[in-house]
Amino acid sequence: MACRNPGTELELGWISKVHVNRPAVVRHAERIKKWRAVKGNWQAAWLLKAVTCIDLTTLSGDDTPSNVHRLCFKAKHPIREDLLKALDMHDKGITVGAVCVYPARVTDAVNTLKAAGCNIPVASVAAGFPSGQTPLETKLAEIKLAVEYGAREIDIVISRSLVLTGQWEGSDFIKTSTGKEVENATFPVGVVMMRAIREFYWQTGHKVGFKPAGGIRTAKEAIIWLMLVKEELGVEWLTPELFRLGASSLLEDIEKQIFYHVTGSYALQHDLAMA
Repeated sequence: MACRNPGTELELGWISKVHVNRPAVVRHAERIKKWRAVKGNWQAAWLLKAVTCIDLTTLSGDDTPSNVHRLCFKAKHPIREDLLKALDMHDKGITVGAVCVYPARVTDAVNTLKAAGCNIPVASVAAGFPSGQTPLETKLAEIKLAVEYGAREIDIVISRSLVLTGQWEGSDFIKTSTGKEVENATFPVGVVMMRAIREFYWQTGHKVGFKPAGGIRTAKEAIIWLMLVKEELGVEWLTPELFRLGASSLLEDIEKQIFYHVTGSYALQHDLAMA
């Protein structure tokens, strides 16, 4: 992702004044979960918006060129063409926001997307994913290689010790988690992070993106995250440039919900092509 945040002078006094009212945040998160679900065409519209913000991801130890090829095909054709035609959205160029893979699989993804004639960016986890516990020289070398292979976005994993010891600096995007933890994206954490983004914007005028990742599997959860971003940051953040959903299985449920909206019946296993 192109660098937008030039950074600002570190003010530890500003950071030290940050206070989180945890009970209030938890209550707000519970209220969010009870939001009435949108229905009909509005639901379909929210789901298609969610599709465009997905980082379609495969980060498995057994990733191969073939499963990356399938993932890229799904990235370009996230929703069945006839379903999009039924919604009059077949000519809107709907694709996912990015394809996210390990550095070793970046070349496979870049070549596949190029051959398919689409401009979906390839994002790569780097800098010692998922722990971040590798030497700085190794992290920099991995990032450099991923960029040389064609990655346009780098999902950098910092050492959490930097946070715990107060070594802060600016960023283009912040993410809830690696997606490889026991607990990943939660609404209370999302609220706190988005309000930090909002405060940073008020203070500096620079917009930082937000990416919840890990454990987001249902269309309902995706819509709640979108609504939360709209409420906390505004509609200008509801773009792939400033909001991403890190997920590997979310797209499957979204397509199932759109299938039901269009046809009135539930999709069978063979009805939808899976990545």
